[in-house]
Amino acid sequence: MSILISVIVPVYNTEKYLSKCLDSIINQTLKNIEIIIVNDGSIDNSQLIIDNFVKKDSRIKSIIKKNGGLSDARNFGIDNSKGDYLAFVDSDDYIDKNMFEEMYNLSQKHQSEIVLCDLVKVNEKGEEFRGLPQSPQLGDKIILKDDFTIFGEMSCFACNKLFKKSLFDKHRFRKGIHFEDIELIPKLVLDSTIISKINHPYYKYFERQDSITKTHTNKGLDMFLAVNEVSNYFMNSAYNSNNSNLKRFQIFQAYYSYLAYVAYVKDKLLKRNMLLALNDFLNNNSINKKEIINYKRFNNNYLMSLNNKKKIFYLLAQINLNLLNII
Repeated sequence: MSILISVIVPVYNTEKYLSKCLDSIINQTLKNIEIIIVNDGSIDNSQLIIDNFVKKDSRIKSIIKKNGGLSDARNFGIDNSKGDYLAFVDSDDYIDKNMFEEMYNLSQKHQSEIVLCDLVKVNEKGEEFRGLPQSPQLGDKIILKDDFTIFGEMSCFACNKLFKKSLFDKHRFRKGIHFEDIELIPKLVLDSTIISKINHPYYKYFERQDSITKTHTNKGLDMFLAVNEVSNYFMNSAYNSNNSNLKRFQIFQAYYSYLAYVAYVKDKLLKRNMLLALNDFLNNNSINKKEIINYKRFNNNYLMSLNNKKKIFYLLAQINLNLLNII
């Protein structure tokens, strides 16, 4: 019997969270899976935890490698996978026990290349504090040639999706950049014909306090590399007539998501230079202020759907751009 899903778990110094993550995978109601754990050069006790799980579940394959980053670890997992579908779970997150059964069944029902579900953010106590819905206004079967809306508004997480393995025949995660998911996941969508969707938060996305307070760097500029790569790929895809949704994708990722990153850049000169880079991107792609303000996500004005703190942040960003003589 063939393996239905290869679940790839990159691990780097997550001993505090790893057992909860792996427990949630080995206890899936869908049993015909393999679990590929890639230890990306951890220097804590992660491998001891992995070894204990290997002893109690024969479906687990443990790979130890030198540290090469998240993309490299995921690529190792892909190269060693045997499943019909691929899934990625980050080692500090966890999932509902029926996530893969529900997603696999939907893939078979609709013959879809990608299945996605909602996510919910959880804190150190396991408390859910922010839902991350994925195009809730759309049905559970999306034929892309008929409705390409999702491309302009999707969150480009790898971890809340199930992928037909054949999508990776010519793709891998790009090494050495931030936003590797944004660089790759839209390309996989562009290579697909049908996407299925479950509006339930099966994926529990853990947000550490230190990830919120850390200072961001010029690696944020990789956003433009990622978005430009996708834009170029779009032009050679079967969906290249859907320019309005390409622009929506560019606005959501390279403006709103990018500015959310820039918000944590503390160096004033670097922040100014990153705003200048944003200006260049907007000009090069003919994106104006009106299109940004009128951007809709899930059929609602995105800016107006945010809380007051975020609205003020984005409006101040526009003012800063004006003061820099950018827009």
